Amino acid sequence: MRDPAKVRMIVLDVDGVMTDGTINLDENGREFKRYHVRDGYAIKAWMRMGFEVGVISGRGGGALRARMSELGLTRVVECCPEKGVALEQMCRQAGVPLEHTAFMGDDLPDLPALRRAGYAMTVADGVEQVRAICDLVTRAPGGHAAVREAIEHLARARGVMQQWLARYD
Repeated sequence: MRDPAKVRMIVLDVDGVMTDGTINLDENGREFKRYHVRDGYAIKAWMRMGFEVGVISGRGGGALRARMSELGLTRVVECCPEKGVALEQMCRQAGVPLEHTAFMGDDLPDLPALRRAGYAMTVADGVEQVRAICDLVTRAPGGHAAVREAIEHLARARGVMQQWLARYD
């Protein structure tokens, strides 16, 4: 098992990780997504502690861009056909080595990024092939605060959970 205490940057897939993986369309064909507030809170807390967060999604669109903007995320790659290559580029741009990066995905297109990352994470309902190679499988399924669970796991491993909690003392 690789060391979660080394993680300085988390890179997330969106559909199936930050959402439950469903595609919601209104009568005009406009897509909307459902995100869990606890995931957003944890992402912001991780960034407040001085760490990096990125997103690499195989899909894109206004709903994704609106949520990422709301969270203050600037490292966002949409409509990505090759997530492993995108992860390498994002790490170079952020100045964070791959071995200090965690990637969280749930399906087969995420495998190249999961294999390259220093720490691989997935959701409880990730596909079997993904769960088989991950260092962490959350108890929560995608879209149900699995990202929060993963970030808390990393914060504990890095010894910064008390720093996070101290904000509320």
